Amino acid sequence: MATWNRRRVLGAAGAATLVAAGLEACVAPVTTLQTAFKHAPELDALAPPAPREFRAAWVATVANIDWPSRKGLSSAQQQAEMQAILNQATALQLNALILQIRTHADALYPSPLEPWSEYLSGTQGQAPEPFYDPLALWIEQAHARGLELHAWFNPFRARLSQSASRPAANHLSQTQPAWVKTYGDQLWIDPGESAAADHTMAVLMDVLQRYDVDGIHLDDYFYPYPVTSGNESKVEVDFPDQSTWQRYVDGGGSLGRNDWRRANVDALIERMHAGIRSVKPWVRFGVSPFGLGRPELRPSGIQGFSQYHKLYADVERWLQQGWMDYLVPQLYWRIDQAAQAFVPLLDYWHTQNPHQRNIFAGLYTSKIAAPDTDAKAAWSPEEIVNQITVVRSRAPGTGHVHFSMVALMQNRQGVADTLRTQTYRTPALVPASPWLESGTPDAPLTELRLQPNGALELSMRTPLSGKTVARWAVWLRFGEQWAFQVCMQPILSIPAVQAGISGAALTGIVVSALDRVGNESPRVGLIPLPSMGT
Repeated sequence: MATWNRRRVLGAAGAATLVAAGLEACVAPVTTLQTAFKHAPELDALAPPAPREFRAAWVATVANIDWPSRKGLSSAQQQAEMQAILNQATALQLNALILQIRTHADALYPSPLEPWSEYLSGTQGQAPEPFYDPLALWIEQAHARGLELHAWFNPFRARLSQSASRPAANHLSQTQPAWVKTYGDQLWIDPGESAAADHTMAVLMDVLQRYDVDGIHLDDYFYPYPVTSGNESKVEVDFPDQSTWQRYVDGGGSLGRNDWRRANVDALIERMHAGIRSVKPWVRFGVSPFGLGRPELRPSGIQGFSQYHKLYADVERWLQQGWMDYLVPQLYWRIDQAAQAFVPLLDYWHTQNPHQRNIFAGLYTSKIAAPDTDAKAAWSPEEIVNQITVVRSRAPGTGHVHFSMVALMQNRQGVADTLRTQTYRTPALVPASPWLESGTPDAPLTELRLQPNGALELSMRTPLSGKTVARWAVWLRFGEQWAFQVCMQPILSIPAVQAGISGAALTGIVVSALDRVGNESPRVGLIPLPSMGT
């Protein structure tokens, strides 16, 4: 079984979970009566192209924004909230979630390197009770539903001002105080400390080696956003890295201080990219920076904060060097907001992309007013829908990420309903990353059998020598109309007649296999014979 899928095959408990989630179409009994179909190569080209669009949402754990909803929930309550988020993502036909697992030098999983996050129990360093591994369960349950799970890290933040728990004994602020600087009312790991960068790399590689994540993801916090002092003048306070800067100068370093800071961040991005390639080359590396590029390169009329000068993040260079597999610029402005207009910024990031990596738009969906909040500055759901429409028209086959899942869970002003019924009417495959893995899977080997209940059972597999298959794309033709779906399991139950008003008979099936980076195999067409009840 491992020859066709890197995912663990679901047992009885997993099948029950899928049925509860409304995914029973991909779990079928194996009792069959007869085989009756013919191969139909002519159908291969008739089925529409596989729809491609990254449809994702961030699941923020910092400050309990998305999950868990508050500190101190029991393990059962945390898991129930997890299931609710996953079920909502499935109902909306999203295909990925980006889960924050390192908020500030802590862990949402059992880590040998950093303490448990306080956002679980309320106390940093305290494991869930009764014990479970949140990251492992998120991955298992996401994959069972056909969702990708990307692990989201913050590389340099060490403690938020809102943190209530005392630092655990094994937190970096206690074990390596020289690495950690006080800046404003927060603690930050100094990016100039080479040993601290080694530690951050070790944390990332530990997760990569132990967990079946689909992506490694960084947010927009590199050097911290500036803090100011003074009541009137608001003078920016420089980050307190004098000791590491002086060490660099004394060692013969020739860069100016700002360029040195950018070089520190560049080096970590390059190391992460190379490290992922060396261990699991199919895992994608993505970064979600602040949405405004370098001032001298921006489109005419665009104004605002410069991450290049303030966060020391040279995102354009990372794209030019091919150090990322996807970029999610945080385009958190309205379409009609001239100084930070959504459309020119979307176009800008695509022009900075010589290696044609995937560019997905970060959407500020949480700007839609929550219940019982002041809605004066809030957005309407139409703003988000219109932004998705723009992305689809100007950059077909790319995608977007919602910040954050809480807005979709609360269905703010009906946004989740609108997305489900209008924007996400059909499933979509994640855009391919062919630079990670060459070639395509072999064409699937298929069988179609009649089940005792009159439905059909489609079995799919690839030759033993073929590439690893992560999922299957299936097109069903009822009459002359095609319906598309994605299946994680190699057995699919198919009705012989379409449900609903049309009641059209099944007249064709087309199947293809997708590898771990989205490359699609040649297609295989099948026509059920009349004896199958069609």
